[in-house]
Order: sequence, then structure tokens, then C-alpha cells
Amino acid sequence: MDFRTIAELVELAESKEIPISEAMIQKEMKIFDRSREEIIAQMAGHLDVMEKAIERGLNEEDLRSPSGLSGGDAQKIRAYINEGGPLLSGADVLDTVSRSMSVSEVNAAMGTIIATPTAGACGILPGCIFTAAERLKADREAMVRALFVSGAMGYCIANNAFISGATGGCQAEVGSATAMTAAAVVEMAGGTPAQSAQALAIALKNMLGLVCDPVAGLVEAPCVKRNAMGGAIAMVAADMAMAGVESVIPPDEVVGAMFRIGRDMPTSLKETALGGLAATPTGKRIEKDIYGESVE
Repeated sequence: MDFRTIAELVELAESKEIPISEAMIQKEMKIFDRSREEIIAQMAGHLDVMEKAIERGLNEEDLRSPSGLSGGDAQKIRAYINEGGPLLSGADVLDTVSRSMSVSEVNAAMGTIIATPTAGACGILPGCIFTAAERLKADREAMVRALFVSGAMGYCIANNAFISGATGGCQAEVGSATAMTAAAVVEMAGGTPAQSAQALAIALKNMLGLVCDPVAGLVEAPCVKRNAMGGAIAMVAADMAMAGVESVIPPDEVVGAMFRIGRDMPTSLKETALGGLAATPTGKRIEKDIYGESVE
């Protein structure tokens, strides 16, 4: 059950006539010398943590980060849905957005989350998985399997590019999370391994070049809202792949492009808070408000 690229993963799944999730489960069993039951139980535990984070973010009054930069926006989106707003992007997309922001806001408030693949991108996968489960009437097993799909895709990305904003910009962090999630949702919806790979490519190539520019160096602005948009993109990419749309550039080549872009990206745009939104007048003012006038 060895693979290092997306093409190898898809070929493995197709040749053995198994879903991507099963390929990853078997790989985990081999790597860690643990039983299927142990591997699945651990992932089910991760799903439980995600669910608790969603519920906390959507229901806890006055949830705010220590800096005061984030908190409460997920609840605003949920209220907008419940109050019957125009819902221009549709209820399912907005449900995804509210859940994705919820988890990201809990992270900023020092709550417990699952890094998927990082803390800065922690809201995208749970936001989509729980919304898709409602839409598809999927059971817990299908949700846990989706997490294995995301893990398999994240493993391939990490082997060949980056998953951290400090090394590859936000394209590597929120971008990878969005791509991993799109692939996972496809399997939940009954798609093929090849369609999961196409969803990954479609999602990731629409995040290429995204810089990591956290205001005041905190994983809050614009990170929380990027989690929201990442969730929306993942769901759209999954639908496109399920409809038969394919990326002109193969998935592994998209990952390779992300690597090269990240390598060429200036340091000021890789989590240093020296460029982008962090370097705007308002961004610098917020930084001084938080850390004091000594900040240059």
C-alpha cells in the first residue's frame, strides 16, 4: 500500500478496486503496526474533537480571541441563514462557511482543534465534512473515511510540496486544506478516486499564489475568513469534479506548481507579517495596539 504521489494513490485504489480511504487505512496499519480498529478509533476521536469545536464556535456566547481580533462571525453567518436572508451563495455553502469559521475562531480563542493539515487551516475540513454529511445523509463511518481521504491527499502534497504558510505561503496551508477537503467530500458523495484527484487539482489551482500575511502575526486576520472561503471553494470543486469537469493540468503537476510558486515567494509573504495585509496602515496600527508602540 505504498504511494507518494496522487497518481500513484489513484492507480493503487483503482487497481485494487478500493476507495482512497481504504488505501490510507491500510497504509496507516502498516506504518504504525496497529490494528484496523485502533486506526479507525483514533480518527473517529479526531472527528469528535472537530464536532465539539464546531458546536462551541456556533453556540458559546462572547467567544473571542485574546487579541479581540476574531470571534462571533460564525454565529453571524448562522443567524443570517436562520433569519432567511437572501442566501445568494446557497444554504449549504453558508452552512459550510459558518462551520469552517467556527472551528477557526475556536482555534484563535485557544480552544482544542485538529490541525488539518495545520492549525491555521483547521476549519475547512470539518466545515465541509459536517455540512456534506447532512446533505448526503451520511453516517459517522462515511465521515471518518472522508478524514482518511484528506489524510492521504495531504500526505501526497507534503511529500512533494509544502503544507505550512511559513514555507510556501497560504496557498500551502489553506490551499492544501481546501484541496484535501475537496477530495474527501467527493468520496463521501460516491465519487471515484480519479474524481477525488480532480477535485483536489481544481481546488488547489484556484489557491495558487495565495500569500500568508497574518495581521500582527496572529492566526486570525485574514486566516478565519480564508478558512470560510476555503470551505466554499472545496465544496464547489467537489461538485465540479463529480460533474465530470477535469483539470487541464494533472493533480501532481498542480502540486508541483504550488511548490515552485512557494519557493519563489518572498519571505515577507510567508507568515512573517512583513507584507500583504499585515503591512497595510490598519494592519500596522492593529499590531501596535496589541504589542505596544515599540513595534516597528
